[in-house]
Order: sequence, then structure tokens, then C-alpha cells
Amino acid sequence: MTIVKETAPHLRRKATVTRMMADVLIALAPTLIFAFVVYPVQAAINLVISLFIMIGAEFVYVGLRNMMPKDGQKHSFKEKFEYSYKGKYSINNVLTPAITAVIFTLVIPPGAPIYAVIIGALVGIIFGKLVFGGLGSNIFNPAAVGMLFAKLCFGSQYITYVPTWFYQIPDVAVGATPLAMINGGAFSHITEYPLLDLFIGRIPGTLGEVYKITILIGLVYLLIRRSIDWRIVVSYLGTFLVLMLVAGLSIYGLDKNVNPLYFAVYNLLSGGVLFGAVFMLTDPVTSPINSPSRIMFGMVAAIVTVFIRLFAALPEGVGFSILIANMVACVLDHYEWSSSRYSWKKLLGMGLLVVIPALVTFLAIYFGGVYNV
Repeated sequence: MTIVKETAPHLRRKATVTRMMADVLIALAPTLIFAFVVYPVQAAINLVISLFIMIGAEFVYVGLRNMMPKDGQKHSFKEKFEYSYKGKYSINNVLTPAITAVIFTLVIPPGAPIYAVIIGALVGIIFGKLVFGGLGSNIFNPAAVGMLFAKLCFGSQYITYVPTWFYQIPDVAVGATPLAMINGGAFSHITEYPLLDLFIGRIPGTLGEVYKITILIGLVYLLIRRSIDWRIVVSYLGTFLVLMLVAGLSIYGLDKNVNPLYFAVYNLLSGGVLFGAVFMLTDPVTSPINSPSRIMFGMVAAIVTVFIRLFAALPEGVGFSILIANMVACVLDHYEWSSSRYSWKKLLGMGLLVVIPALVTFLAIYFGGVYNV
């Protein structure tokens, strides 16, 4: 048996990394195009800045990593350049930062200040990817790293609502996203954004997360092309819906005006749940290898998302949940218990990943006084 050492993503079928990355770009195209239609200026500026910084940083990194060693002789710039890049810089070194740049563009608000975009893009590509060794070696999703850094540092200066022809924001919700309106138990305003508006994107939010139709188009394309694993998407969204339904039922026990099913679907269509599940959580480099591990990976991310939304000060939680799940991926892939078989221990673990968080959610809301409804 021959053991071949290679970096992620680890492919188990006849496909190339280049083809997979091209598929992701194609799947992102509908959402990106719609972002240009609704916010033409903001989308263009943010995308150009992100592409320039991330592709440029990748190019510089490859050159620095493969610098010609000093041998006491004088070499021309051409010789040094060829030594650093010839055979060591490929189309993959362009496609991967391009995908990160597009995703980063779509997960930041259209009104984000330019300096926040610049710093977020730099931090995302450098500290989210290059410091770990570059292509295939990063443990965190670079776009999530950049987005969260920019949000934590400059969140108070983000403009949540930029006027657009596509929708008219309700007066009661000016400046507030759908999640911000219900954070802390303000459920009386939950109907200000109808579910249809949440689905078609007639709400304030980041450039890409609000357009659910285009996200679903991208999901269908990626599933047909088998460029992502459906297990991650289904386990994440399924666990999220179950826990949010439990939360809705718990709140309903305190306030009969809250519809549990409406509450769960409202949270599903709000924020970056769908976008994160399709384009960020399924990153083959930062997700586990085996099928059972991928299911638990999606479940862990969903639990963190729900707990942050329900019990933390932040209304969103998707970005943090992705990074936390990225950290757990290596544990799920540990050789002592990781395999492609579904043993009774793994099935039991999956069941507990639903039952225990559901019980905690119910107790915290119904008896813990989390929501004073």
C-alpha cells in the first residue's frame, strides 16, 4: 500500500480542486449578481477591494515562502521571480482567495466603511489562512475570520440600512435588522418583516445573506455537482430548526401571542443561517473528512448558533458558530474514533446533540427567566 501525503481538501471521487472551486464561484454568482443589482456601488467597491487584497496577499505569500536562498552569487530579478513562482503558483492560488473575497464581500453590510473592509480582508486572508501555511492548511474559514474581526472592531460604525430601490424598510425598524428587533425578547415586532420579505430579501442585512432564492439556487447547483456534502447542510439546518422550534414552544408557554413555527422559520430566514450553511460551513478544508463526523460538525455549529441567538448579547451567531465548529473538526476527525461507519456510539452522540441542547433551551427559557415576555 502506498501512502500519499497531501493537504486538504481530501477528495474521494474523480474531481479536481480547481473544478470544485470553480463550482463554488459559479454557485456564488447569482447572489453576487443580485447584490450588484440592489447595491451596485457598494458591492463593486467592496468586491474590488477584497479581491485586490486577498489575491495580492496570496501572491506575495507564495513569493516569500519560496524565496531563492542566498548562495553567494548575484541573480537577476527574473531568476528570483521564476524560482519563487514557476511551478509553485497555480490557478488554485487565484481561485481560493477569489472565493474568500467574494464570500467576505457578501457577508459584510453594504454600508461598511472602506477602512473596515480593507482591514477585515487583510486579517481574514493573513490570520485566517496564510499564517497556517496557505492553501489547504488553514483550520478556520478566512472569510468568517475577516468578517468577525471587522464587525467586532468597527461594528458600531456599520450602517445597517442603506437606501435602495428594492424595498422600503418599516418605520418602526429603521436601522434594525430582523434579528436585532427580536434580540432580548421584543417579539411584538416580529411580524414587521413578513416571511415572504425575509425569503426574497426585502430586508436590511449584508450584501449576500438576505437573498434566499439565489442562495438556494447556488445550493442546488453545488449538490448536483457534488461539490459540497449535503450532510453538513442538512444536519446544520435540521438541528437549528428543531432547537428553534423548542425555543418557540417554550416562549409560547409564556406568551400565547408567539407562534412557535413562525418563530422557528423567522430565525431560519433571518441573518446568515442559509448563506453560512451553503457557502461557509461546507468548506472542504475546514470541515471533517468522514460522513458521521460531518453530521456532528453541522450539529455543533447549529447548537452554537442557537445558543448565541437566544442567550447571548449578539443577535446573530453564525460567524462564531462556524469558527467554533472549525476548531471541533479536528477532534471529530481524531483517528482513534473517526471512521466512515455509523456505530451505535455515534448515533447515540448525535441523539444527545439534539436532546441535551433542547432540554437546556427549554429550561433556560421557561424556568430561567431568560425572556421577560
